[in-house]
Amino acid sequence: MDISIVIVNYKNKEKVVSCIKSIKESDFEKSPQPPFAKGGNISYEIIVVDNNSRDGIIVDVQKRFKDVGFIQSNRNLGMGGGNNLGIEQSRGEYALILNPDTIVKKNAIKKMYEFLEKNNDVGIVGPKLVYPDGRLQYSCFRNWKFLTPLYRRTFLGKINKKHLDNFLMKDYDHKSVREVDWLMGSCLLIRKDILNKIGLFDKRFFMYFEDTDLCARVWRAGYKVVYFPDAVVVHDHIRASAEKLWYLAPFLNKLSRIHIASWLKYFIKWSGVKNKKL
Repeated sequence: MDISIVIVNYKNKEKVVSCIKSIKESDFEKSPQPPFAKGGNISYEIIVVDNNSRDGIIVDVQKRFKDVGFIQSNRNLGMGGGNNLGIEQSRGEYALILNPDTIVKKNAIKKMYEFLEKNNDVGIVGPKLVYPDGRLQYSCFRNWKFLTPLYRRTFLGKINKKHLDNFLMKDYDHKSVREVDWLMGSCLLIRKDILNKIGLFDKRFFMYFEDTDLCARVWRAGYKVVYFPDAVVVHDHIRASAEKLWYLAPFLNKLSRIHIASWLKYFIKWSGVKNKKL
């Protein structure tokens, strides 16, 4: 098995179905040049993990897609925990972490797979993410500084715009392949053998910063994290933790509180580590 595609659902069954349909319509034929001279198709499996949604997703998925694996969790494990459950039961040499609110372009998975097959020093590759209207979505980043979340969530970001522009890598055209500090976890293709060495998503991060932390550990293990814009994925992204006014969010928005908690856990974990790259 080449790729195990893991999709974690939490009350998002319509988007899960659309995501699976886009996978099914993708091009999995290997390119006819080395190291794929023998041709053939990329073998893959799809595993849907349901984080105790109770939205009837198992009926919808199994009715429409007989070959899709399904794992029912009896509690909400969060993004990292849900993905871990899928990865633990996967069979592929690579794990593709895919959010349910994504639509993969026809050759996106194929391009990322072939890139990793040709570049053994790369541990994680992520595609260019775009909004449904085609606009670029910033999904590769420089490392967080302690105050970055504060600038992102409050009016202070307008005062220190340079800080946020640097964090979002706005000085980069997002058109060329590039090594980056970390990638948004909406779509990540990861070598399973590296996960076996460094461990899966850190369970202390229920949601948010689990992708940042994983990329940091991949760098520390001696592998690269690469943004690969030749592959394109549509991501219907909503910053749910930032829906309320910044000064009300910690009180009215549960996801905002989770984001703040993960921010603090991340910096406690990595405090004293000057450079997360080797």
